[in-house]
Amino acid sequence: MSTSKVIGVDVGGTKILAGVIDPEGKVLERVLIPSPTDSTEALLDGLDQAVTKLLSPEIEAIGFGIPSSIDQRSGMVLGTVNLPLQGLCFRQRMRDRFELPVGIDNDANVAAIAEWKAGVARGANDLVMITLGTGVGGGLILGGKPYRGSVGAGAELGHMVIRQDGVPCYGNCPGHGHLEALASGHAATLAAREQFGPEVDARELVKRGEAGDEAALALLHKIGESLGAAFGSLVNIFNPELIVVGGGFAAAGELILAPARERMALESLPNMAELTRVVVAELGPDAGMIGAGFVAYETLENAAATL
Repeated sequence: MSTSKVIGVDVGGTKILAGVIDPEGKVLERVLIPSPTDSTEALLDGLDQAVTKLLSPEIEAIGFGIPSSIDQRSGMVLGTVNLPLQGLCFRQRMRDRFELPVGIDNDANVAAIAEWKAGVARGANDLVMITLGTGVGGGLILGGKPYRGSVGAGAELGHMVIRQDGVPCYGNCPGHGHLEALASGHAATLAAREQFGPEVDARELVKRGEAGDEAALALLHKIGESLGAAFGSLVNIFNPELIVVGGGFAAAGELILAPARERMALESLPNMAELTRVVVAELGPDAGMIGAGFVAYETLENAAATL
């Protein structure tokens, strides 16, 4: 067994979680700090601090999971909603700073890689990951390897259209009726506040649903149906073994997943839904950090293959 170690960094809008990761995905050491988002320089300084705390002569590479579209050719962050990184040649900046191989990927991609390598999807060759947080992220493992699209900015599954001319999407997305606008934690909060008042958010909505509140259950059922419509399309397109659901709003569990499975069966081609299991992610908040570590190992493997 390899004794190499890498650093995986989950770069979030509110926190930076970094850890020393071994080849099996075990977290050997970790650092958690708030994300400084006042400026690009402040955020980079925070990332530098987190990585520096974990550096040792044993560290062979660093991986970063970023909530952004990534151009893998250049290592540039193309677009991001909650962090001041847009237009930055992130990979080269980190290579220069730490003089180590650096890999970067979208945060939902790294979560998918983590669940595939060390979580609930171990052994699967074809899977879809959906992360339900403030927004909706997506990651794909197809044919036993991560799928990133032509330049690395693919698998933005949260921006698939569920309802043509539906409600506007969030942030800098100009679209309408996207999954993110219908099934994210933010969407759940907006629906809850419209129904119950400004004091109720997605978390409280789930609590009320668990307590049997019929109005809360109806809202969660509607959200689950939107999620299931997306699942149906994903089943028809990719024929995955698994759809893995993670992120904070996945805590709603069967309150949204039961109606999602029902809608998935209705929207899928005959017998297709039977081939796909919908499961809850296993690694929780560590998924991004662990997946970023696996991206660092992938970078090492790619470098070795070119020698």
